[in-house]
Amino acid sequence: MKLPHKAHVALIDGENFTLYRNDGQIFEPKLTELEKPDLTATNFSAGVRHQDEIGQKYGSTQLDELAHGAAAAECLNSKCISGEIDDLLIIADPKTLGEMRHHYHSELEKRLAGEIDKTLTGEPIQRVEKAISEA
Repeated sequence: MKLPHKAHVALIDGENFTLYRNDGQIFEPKLTELEKPDLTATNFSAGVRHQDEIGQKYGSTQLDELAHGAAAAECLNSKCISGEIDDLLIIADPKTLGEMRHHYHSELEKRLAGEIDKTLTGEPIQRVEKAISEA
């Protein structure tokens, strides 16, 4: 995957959210950690569409995780609207990424360089960089 120089990378799962910047080249990303935004998950209606009978019975739907994904999308929307982010790659587990897509603002969509649907939070940064290169 081509990742523009100075592009932002958001690494997200149902509990974690970290922003990075690509200080490397287009095909050789070198990520620098920027911040771990402090999110307040307030959109608990986010997961309502996932509340099917099986999910409720076995507890497989975690509203807290989905609300965290919605809050992460809202944070990224804000940064894109304000011009803090020009190019953005989002890396998230499939469930979180699916929820986030429901909350993308048109400005975020314009700046989206790509998405990777993998759980990479907690992995060494070299593994994240390799996943970007191979995507």
